[in-house]
This record gives sequence, structure tokens and C-alpha cells, in this order.
Amino acid sequence: MSTENEPLEVWIDQDLCTGDGICVQFARDVFELDIDGLAYVKGEDDELRVEAGATVPVPPSLLVEVIDATRKCPGECIHVRRVSDGSEVYGPDAD
Repeated sequence: MSTENEPLEVWIDQDLCTGDGICVQFARDVFELDIDGLAYVKGEDDELRVEAGATVPVPPSLLVEVIDATRKCPGECIHVRRVSDGSEVYGPDAD
């Protein structure tokens, strides 16, 4: 599935997050563990997005790292989708 040059966004389902922090190891600029032990996405302003279903853009320079985090996540809670139509391209609901 080609996502080159296509705007993508990422979000984390905290109900499934196991708090392992693997996502942070892959893409520290996109993911962070909060005080509750769960992972959240964070924006370019470095602020965590703690609202349920909150998304942030996937920086093109970190696309591979975000995809790797999505694939390695033991909780299968990271979702990457197209901005244009909302279809999931990486994550547990991807086709």
C-alpha cells in the first residue's frame, strides 16, 4: 500500500494501550507516555493530545518510524489513517 506524499494522521486507542512504550522508542517526537502509564500522540507543539481519538499529523520524515511502532505495538492500539478519507492504512483496522 503506497502512502507516499499522502497526508496521514495517527491516533492511539488508550483502552488497548499496554504502556510498554515501544512506540516512544520508535518515534519519540510523535508518541509519549503520560503519568497514567499510557501512550498518547503529541503535536509539533510537543503537547500531548489526551482527548479520546485525538490525532496528530504523521511527519513525513518519521513515517517509517511511526509505521514500525504501529506494527510492533503489543496492544495493537496505534492507528494510522489517510487524512483525505479517514481510511486506516496501518494498524489493527487496516485492510
